[in-house]
This record gives sequence, C-alpha cells and structure tokens, in this order.
Amino acid sequence: MTQTKARRPVNNLESLMQSLCEQTEGETVSVRDLLNAVGRRAYGPILLLLGFISVSPLTLIPGATWLVALVTLLISIQIVFGKKFPWVPRRLLDFEFKREHLIAGVDSGRKYAKMIDHYVKPRLTFLTAPIVAPLIGMICVAAALVTIPLGLFPFGPVLPGLTILLFGLALTARDGVFLLLAGAALTGAIIILVRVLPRVIDVVHGIFT
Repeated sequence: MTQTKARRPVNNLESLMQSLCEQTEGETVSVRDLLNAVGRRAYGPILLLLGFISVSPLTLIPGATWLVALVTLLISIQIVFGKKFPWVPRRLLDFEFKREHLIAGVDSGRKYAKMIDHYVKPRLTFLTAPIVAPLIGMICVAAALVTIPLGLFPFGPVLPGLTILLFGLALTARDGVFLLLAGAALTGAIIILVRVLPRVIDVVHGIFT
C-alpha cells in the first residue's frame, strides 16, 4: 500500500497513533502496512505498536490476539539474540483486516495516549541501554507466552499486552520508570495465569477430546 506522507518519527503513544492514521489508507490494512507506518528498523516503536494493538479493540478481530502474540514472540526472540533489525515472515506481514477497525482503535485510545505521554520522559536511562536489551527481550518473550493461554479468556491478554506497550514506550522514550512498570504488569499477568491455569487446562482438554 502506498504511503502518501513522509513518516514522522514515533517517540510516544500519541505519535504512534498519528502515524498509523496518516501512513495507512484504503479499506484494508496489513501487518506490513502497520510496521512500515512506525518504522521497521527499531524495536521500540514496533513493541509500542504491538502493545497498542494488544490493549485496543483490534483484538476483537478473531485470531488477532494470538497473531499479535506470535509476532511479539518472534520480535522478542530477535531482541534476545541481538539481531540488529527485526524480521517478520511474509505470511504474517500479509495478514489483513479492515482499516475501520484500526481507526476505531486509535480513536478510542487517543485520550489515554495524551494522558500517558504526559508522564513519559527520559529517566533512569541506564535501564534502557543496549546492554539491557537481551533481558528486555526475554521479559517480552514471557509476556507473549503468557498471552497465548490468557487469550482464551475475556480481557485476559490485557496485562501482558500492557507489558509490551510499556516496554515499547520505555525503549522509545528511554524512560526507565516505564520499564519498571512493565515488569510490574508482567508480574500481575503471571499471577493471573497461575490462578486461571486449572481452567486453561480444562479448556485445552475440552478442545482435544
């Protein structure tokens, strides 16, 4: 899909939403379009994008939760192994959905984005240094894995999605405080998973029997 405007740098949640609206067009949008809109050569904006999708109404699209978790897992593993630029398989890049769902998600999140961005600024920047990147990647891997079983329940993926969103903000704005908040969100997600694990096992057992 052709981009009609020069892409602005993504440095917070509001600029992410603006890029998603300005850099996409037509009736449908693909994963490729979204990645191109935020820039495919930096991990921070990509994690921010994935986190935003994870906590937005876009997850109401059938299969979207697990698709985002899969892409997040793939990107996070590359962070762990120090790959300079992220890579996504063509089949995932070609996944499409109606652009109206994207616009609806952006519209519903604008007021929260402005509020969150008010608190984002460079702090504890040593926590976002490149040497810490593998650890961040491993935590994001955990968040993606936790999302898969929690995706079986309404609102289950919200906390792991919030984890990815906060990590994306932290890396994009070099805000170590948001990095710590991301860790707290993941801890909450793991606690929820432990509590619902018996139900997860029952659901999986019912599917395969």
